[in-house]
Formats: sequence, C-alpha cells, structure tokens
Amino acid sequence: MIQVTLFIYGNDSRLLQIERYLSELQGEFPHQLNVVDISQDPVLVEAFNDKAPVLDVGMFRLIRTFEKEEIKYAFLKANERLHEAQSKGNEIMVRRITQSVQMNGADRFSRWFSRHYMVLLNGFTFLYLFFALLAPSFMKIGWERPAKIIYKIYSPLCHQLAFRSFFLFGEQPYYPRELAGVEGVITYGQATGLNENDVQAARNFLGNESLGYKMALCQRDMAIYGAIFVFGVIFSITGKKIKPLPWYLWILIGLGPIGLDGFSQLLSQTGLGIFGWLLLRESTPLLRSMTGLFFGLATAWFGFPYLEESVQENRLEMALKYAIVNQISKGKL
Repeated sequence: MIQVTLFIYGNDSRLLQIERYLSELQGEFPHQLNVVDISQDPVLVEAFNDKAPVLDVGMFRLIRTFEKEEIKYAFLKANERLHEAQSKGNEIMVRRITQSVQMNGADRFSRWFSRHYMVLLNGFTFLYLFFALLAPSFMKIGWERPAKIIYKIYSPLCHQLAFRSFFLFGEQPYYPRELAGVEGVITYGQATGLNENDVQAARNFLGNESLGYKMALCQRDMAIYGAIFVFGVIFSITGKKIKPLPWYLWILIGLGPIGLDGFSQLLSQTGLGIFGWLLLRESTPLLRSMTGLFFGLATAWFGFPYLEESVQENRLEMALKYAIVNQISKGKL
C-alpha cells in the first residue's frame, strides 16, 4: 500500500478538500494517509510553511496548489516506480514507497551524534591531555606500572624526547639541550649525565624524584592539543557560530611558524652537506610551545567551523525526520 503524507497547517481550509480527493481515489489507488500538522513543531514550520500544503505520494511531491487529477497522476507514477522496484528486488525503494517515515537505529545515532559531536571531540581532547599529565603524576606517587603503560601507548604518537618535554614535580619545568641556549636553567646533559645526542636515551628517560617526571607528550604537542581544546570549548559555548579561518591564514599563522621552526631545527642537525648553509640550532621550549599553540589554534579555527557546516545539514535532516515521525506517531494513537 502506498504511503501518502500531507503536510498542512492545522487550520488550513484546504485540508477537507484534499482528504475528499484522496478518499475518492482510495478504491483505485489503495493508500494510507498520514496528516502532519506543521504548526505543532517549529522545525516543520521552517521546512514547510512557505510550501504548504505539501502532499507526498510515495516518492512524488505536490506543493501548495494541486487538484484531483494531479494527485491521480502522482499515484500512477508512484505505482509505476513501485512495480519497477519490486521487479528489480529493490527493497529499499519498496519500503520508501510503502512504509511511513521511520527513525531507525542509525538515524537515532546520527541525530544524537550531530547534536553532541563537539562534546565528544572536546572530551577526547581533554582526556588525551589529561592522561599525558597523569603519567608523571603516577610516577610521582610510585605507580610506575600504570604510568609506563600510558607512556607506551603515547609513544607511537609523540617522540617523547626528554629534552623537548615538560617535567612535573621537579626542580625545573624543562631541561633543554645546551644547543638551545636557554639561560638560567640546568641543561638536559647536566641534569641527567646522558649524552645529549643520544635520542633513544632521551626517549627512554622518564625522570626521577629530583628532576621530576616528563609528560607523555612533548612541549609542542601539549601546546597543540591544549589550543585545540580551548578553541573547541569556546566554539561550543558560542553556539558554533564562529566563521572558519581562511586557508591562507591557516598556512600563514598555523603551518608557517611550526614548519619553519621544526624543519630548520631538523635539517640543521642532519649533518648533511646540502644543509650546511643552515645555522645549527635547537628550538627552545618557549618557541616550541608558541608555534604549537599557533598551529593548534589555527587548525581548530580552520577545521571546526567547516565540520559544523557538514554536520549541520545532517542535524537539520534528522531533526525534520524526527518531527515528522513524532507527528505520524501521534496520529496513529
């Protein structure tokens, strides 16, 4: 049986006339009528107010003014499409024509996700930062096993070099290489007695009671994800109305500084003659943090508004579907 849905404002005088037309066509075209009063939900008003009355016959839609012959023609075309779908075994099309609008499990999840995705993203970013801070906290209280599990999980995601990481509970918040030229601090080599060029030793060194314990993420990564989290919270509480950062500003503000700082440091330390013209350098904790902050902020500012644009369409679609299903369900009670 073909499903017919009439979207109409509750007090519209055309309701009785349309119902009479449909009643007269019931014998020739058996169908089930669902009347949706758009005045009962602002989502429906926004979607249909300038078009109503709207009559959906299977997959075919009639808008505003239509007569009995137009409705009959819509039934003929819906029947043709139904028979075609049945002959081809297209069950999705058959259900679309013969079943009223329904919210399945995927729709309900999609509706929920489209409304709460920023809570999930902010929550994930917060936990990502929280566990990076939890690792040195566990080390401080002697819970080495869970701390080392966190370091192990984070190790594929970050280099975790001790001389490029922040430390908690120690004499200094960081222990840079001597090459960084940071005045007034004990260098990594002086503090640990380790070779500053031994990358693997720096990766494995977690800290001690005197120096403190390093975070599970390096200075730059902490700044990146911290900035993403802060912008995500601001973006959420302002109603997701912040416009996206232009792509060229993302390159200029976000990618440029971090790329210049990171690659100039990396290439200058390769020892290859082709990069001999570069001044041998090691970035400072402040510079790593600032470039990470700019990159995280610019990336979130560029990405989150565009993500909202893509999710918004789905959110509106699911909100409309939910409102229609609610109206149809009320009509069947």
